[in-house]
This record gives sequence, structure tokens and C-alpha cells, in this order.
Amino acid sequence: MEQLRQRILADGRALSDRVLLVDSFLNHQVDPQLMRAVGEEFARRFAGDGVTRVVTIESSGIAPAVMTALQMGVPMVILKKSVSSILQDGILQTEVFSFTKNAPYQLTLKRQFVHPGDRVLLVDDFLANGEAAFGAIRLIEQAGAEVIGVGAVIAKMFQPGARRLREAGYRVEPLAPIRRMAEGVIEFE
Repeated sequence: MEQLRQRILADGRALSDRVLLVDSFLNHQVDPQLMRAVGEEFARRFAGDGVTRVVTIESSGIAPAVMTALQMGVPMVILKKSVSSILQDGILQTEVFSFTKNAPYQLTLKRQFVHPGDRVLLVDDFLANGEAAFGAIRLIEQAGAEVIGVGAVIAKMFQPGARRLREAGYRVEPLAPIRRMAEGVIEFE
């Protein structure tokens, strides 16, 4: 997606070979016009796949996921990263390790929002090691739904996430696949 790539080059900053700062338009301040275009692109790529729900992980995946769900005309479900005192009945949980925070967390799905037979598109802001995506997939499949694809706004293709997901049989659609990063350097596939 050329518009996204140009925005990453203009306003993103590679702080190292692992850290890409895109907080001016994706995950701190959000550019709604760009997110609309992201949603349109995911909807185009997964048109005809019978998506019944879009699922994301809080919080940076919410903007691209809600725009995707809006374009597809389906509900959007947010998987929570923390245990809530009000989310106790009818929940599914799995532990996910966050490389960003260097700590595990509990990913939570309220069972009533993903149904057996649903065809789910998982949308997130970044795909790197794939731990969050695999955690989300575990919950979605435990709910009896099928994951028809993983949409990543930005994918660090030099990390194992996309490859691992594809090897496990999941369709992965990165809008901005990054081949290499270094301090001040961003190269796309």
C-alpha cells in the first residue's frame, strides 16, 4: 500500500533494527484518513472470503480494525490485554509473551462476541514475532470460529511472525512489509 509506505518513510523513525516509531499516525496519534485507507485495503484484500467479524488486540490495533470492520459491514471485537474485574463469566484467556514489554500478559476474549462458525479476520498494527497473533488465534479457535486471515498494517518480515503464521497455514496480508530496519533506515519488500 503505497500511501502507507510513504507515510512511514516521511513520519516514521527506525530507532534500531527492532523498533519503528510510528506514533504520529498509528499508535499514539491516529490519522483517521490513513486508517480509512487501511480499512479499505484490508476489505479489498479479503473481499469474498465471507468475513463475519474483525478481531484485534487492544489498543493500537483498534483504529485499523474498526475501519476494516466498517468497510466490511461486520462487527469488530477487541481482545483485552488485562484481566478485568467485570470480565469474569464466559471468558477465554491465554498467556502471551510481549517482546516489547519483555513480560507475559493474559489475552482475554469474552465468549459471547465470537461464535462457532464465525469467519474471523484478525487485524493488528504490527506483526513481528507473531506471539500476539498466535495468542489471538488460540482464543478465536477455542471459541469455535475460523481465522481466515491475519492483516498486519506493518510487518517486520525479517522477524519470524509472518513466516511462522504462514507455515501454520494462515493467510498473512501485510500492508507495509519491511524487509530491513536499522537506525534511520527502513527498507520495504
